[in-house]
Amino acid sequence: MSMFKCVADIQTADMLNLPVPKANYHVEVIKPTEIQQEMVASLAERAEEIRAGNVDPTVDNMLKITNDGRKLALDQRLINPMLPDDENCKLAVCANNVFRIWEKTKEQRATQLVFCDLSTPSTKSTIGMKETEDGTFEMDYFQFSNAYADLKKKLLEKGVPEEEIAFIHEANTEAQKKEMFAKVRRGDIRVLMGSTQKMGAGTNVQDHLMALHDLDCPWRPADLQQRQGRIVRQGNQNPEVDIFRYVTEGTFDSYLYQLVENKQKFIAQIMTSKAPVRAAEDVDETALSYAEIKALATGNPLIIEKSNLEMEVGKLNLLKGNHMSQQFDLEDKILKYFPQEIKKLRERMAGYEKDLTTLQEHTPTDKEQFPPMEIMGITYTEKADAGKAIIGACRLIQNDGPKEIGSYRGFKMELSYSILASEFRIDLKGALTHGVALGSDIHGNITRIDNMLSSLENKCETVKQTLESIIQQRENAKAELGKPFAMEAELKEKNKRLAELNTLLNLDEKDAVILDGEGVSQNEKSDEKKSKGPWGIER
Repeated sequence: MSMFKCVADIQTADMLNLPVPKANYHVEVIKPTEIQQEMVASLAERAEEIRAGNVDPTVDNMLKITNDGRKLALDQRLINPMLPDDENCKLAVCANNVFRIWEKTKEQRATQLVFCDLSTPSTKSTIGMKETEDGTFEMDYFQFSNAYADLKKKLLEKGVPEEEIAFIHEANTEAQKKEMFAKVRRGDIRVLMGSTQKMGAGTNVQDHLMALHDLDCPWRPADLQQRQGRIVRQGNQNPEVDIFRYVTEGTFDSYLYQLVENKQKFIAQIMTSKAPVRAAEDVDETALSYAEIKALATGNPLIIEKSNLEMEVGKLNLLKGNHMSQQFDLEDKILKYFPQEIKKLRERMAGYEKDLTTLQEHTPTDKEQFPPMEIMGITYTEKADAGKAIIGACRLIQNDGPKEIGSYRGFKMELSYSILASEFRIDLKGALTHGVALGSDIHGNITRIDNMLSSLENKCETVKQTLESIIQQRENAKAELGKPFAMEAELKEKNKRLAELNTLLNLDEKDAVILDGEGVSQNEKSDEKKSKGPWGIER
């Protein structure tokens, strides 16, 4: 990142201070049904079987369990569409909020976005059939098909006109998307539903957006930022907006949001070069570990303590990393930088002092008298003649490097031409070399040389002050070097507790087979034990 910052200027949203609306966040905590609680518990049983190696990875694995857990957190009917609809489920609570805001902002025709990456509309959805009284079968229009259709049905039942509700999936071309976005900006479509992939980057409908609803949690921090960026955006005419996040208690929801938050913190630390962290989990990882599923399923409070403790340890590690960086920097400066700088400044100051002595010895007591100047073997006692001789020497010089042309006030004069600057220069060489650019004025060139020589005393004083400052900095660095990290005891205590939690939750152990079927079970299981599929059904 240090190399990257040499060629890049990183500006995060909080640095830019853009004129965007204030976001008010609301977390809607949904109570799980008894069926959901039983299903979450069954996830742990499936994880046990997978970890023990009793299930073929092609039949069931951690990725499938994770996906089922996410579906279950959204709506139990995603697992089995025949299950009953709960009046207090996520979709019902979301429908209540959407309708309330829709009705409240009728006059201004404010708009809303609903994000959901799971259970998106599809032409391949299963069609439910029901038996009629005469024994024939017909389509069951009330059977659950996907979260989008169910939320739309709930809004229609409350009185929201169908033409004011749209799915981003209905726009199959860029032209159709532009037309749909224009309708949202005009307020013709007031509720637009979509996934992060289809309704994230490039969706500019912020003009009248009043609320945004997150029905599920994406895996990547960038996806959550893309969602938020649709409403907290320049051009939104509302001074304040509402962002609702729906979390089903006792499911994967809360932990997924914590995972995304931790990933985002790691990314932010890298982009701002403030992190001592040297490694991180895969940002795009999409499967929870056995221990995480087990802890979530059993409602283990230790996993909440672990999450909070990880955040505190992360902050302390950041502070310790900064402290260690400062210590290494101080040690490097004491051993290398300060000695080199002090030696260089002392040599430079000695050079200035010697050149000042030379200057005083060759300066006439009468300030009006022009000191003799030798050019090309001829000594000039008049300022105008000396100036003309310098111009003449410039005409004779060729681009073959510096050439000594004479002396002035005890200093040898070297004339050269700079191709890059397109100018002639004279260097007065004593203990140090003092250069000055030449112009076309005969009197002006002599004045420039005299002004440069007159500035030697001030330059010598500046070097002296810099030397004193460097010496003081070295002493301060020596005093600071070796000081321990002030919060080391607290960090050790929290790390110890975190290790205990990892042991209790088995988070420090590698899972057995997850996807590829190459793992080995930790305990020998009976060959006669049957493997079970999702929700405890024997295969």
